[in-house]
Amino acid sequence: MLDAPGDIRPDETFDEAHLADYLRRNLPELDGPLAVQQFRGGHANLTYAVTVGDRHLVLRRPPLGPVAPKSHDMAREYRALKALAPLYAPAPQVLHLCEDTSVIGAVFFLMERRYGVVIRMEWPREFPDEPGTRRRVSEALVDSLADLHAVDVTRPEIAALGKPDGFVLRQVTGWHERWERAKTREMPLMDELARKLRDRIPKSPYVAVLHNDWKLDNTMYAADDPGRVVAVFDWDMTTLGDPLIDLGTLLGYWGQPGDEVPRGTGSMITMAEGFLGRDEIAQRYAARSGRDLSDIAFYETFALFKTAVVLEQIYVRFVRGQTKDERFGALGPLVPRLAEAAHARGARL
Repeated sequence: MLDAPGDIRPDETFDEAHLADYLRRNLPELDGPLAVQQFRGGHANLTYAVTVGDRHLVLRRPPLGPVAPKSHDMAREYRALKALAPLYAPAPQVLHLCEDTSVIGAVFFLMERRYGVVIRMEWPREFPDEPGTRRRVSEALVDSLADLHAVDVTRPEIAALGKPDGFVLRQVTGWHERWERAKTREMPLMDELARKLRDRIPKSPYVAVLHNDWKLDNTMYAADDPGRVVAVFDWDMTTLGDPLIDLGTLLGYWGQPGDEVPRGTGSMITMAEGFLGRDEIAQRYAARSGRDLSDIAFYETFALFKTAVVLEQIYVRFVRGQTKDERFGALGPLVPRLAEAAHARGARL
């Protein structure tokens, strides 16, 4: 559907007058009355449509309550977009970073607003409901990922985004630590997966810009062309490292007919006829990037493990009363099922 904002959830409001005053003092080129609405499709960072006069912008801030260290990093996202936007067309242009938490209660940044179609739980009415269109959507998603991974990492502004040496080990170790901090119940299978992943890290020769949360609903398609990605969102975990982490993430989210466990947050949309299967996604990425995917089982297993941790981090905020969003409460039962899916995929390592 067209990514249209709506009313702000009651527990996610902020002092709009305070924001308006801050913008008048720091961005005098923004002239006119302020209006704020909320994009309500995401599960983590909070995203708002901000209109100032005739300027239409997007405000991004972290979720409410305590968050995991190094996650939901708005300054990191701002820097990543500032570096990438001139080099990678789907990256929105950023306007301003505010690290003064007294303004709206958290660090935030402003970026340009892009318009198009975001595909989430249901097929959008803007696109023809037929297999050929779904194939074009799939292909554009894979191609956009391969194109991101083709950005020149030797450019100084890109090289500053991360430290690729030892990246995968840090990821596996770090996500296991996040699990320990967020878990609401004991789950020995998650500890077993973490140990197995640490023991099987591939020796990859590749370094690229990583989005680190590449999935269908983090992209926006042109309303008049389902084969063209016009924006990619959620860059707060951007870094440099093994690009197959991103491909594994996409495969980890991607449901297909025959799956016994729903992937990601449980969306079944990619099971519809016409969407590429996971093997086809890997083949298309390999053809466009020229990379060897013989160790892809590791990356997909890690992605499933990581997604289980992410859902637990979201779910624990609901358990602790840090958010009243009922969607978050429904994520808890998905976590052990994702751990089972990761264990099954990891059997091929």
